[in-house]
Amino acid sequence: MRALLPIPLILMLAACGGESAQPAAAISQPEPRLPHHARSGAYGGVIGADVDALVRQFGPPRLDIRDGDARKLQWSGAACILDAYLYPGEHGEHATATFVDARRGDGRDVDREACIAALRKN
Repeated sequence: MRALLPIPLILMLAACGGESAQPAAAISQPEPRLPHHARSGAYGGVIGADVDALVRQFGPPRLDIRDGDARKLQWSGAACILDAYLYPGEHGEHATATFVDARRGDGRDVDREACIAALRKN
């Protein structure tokens, strides 16, 4: 008798299946856009600066990594590590910084403007 008890339960659950699940609609990602502060030359003249201007501000970079036409420059100090990412313009102009990232030595984020200011003092 106990062996027959699960059968009605299985049949009831099977009846609740309904239609097959439809695949989820694809989620489209918005086009990347520079934040307003990046377009207006924020971060104290870092965004939009070319390699020469960045070296004048911070000295020689600790790292200079090239990947195709992209370039990553890195400076570090006691307060933080600053990465500047440079890409050429739409019409083949020389590369300029389009994004900066700042973090502590342990990887935690730090305020970018504060990091820029701290590295300029060195």
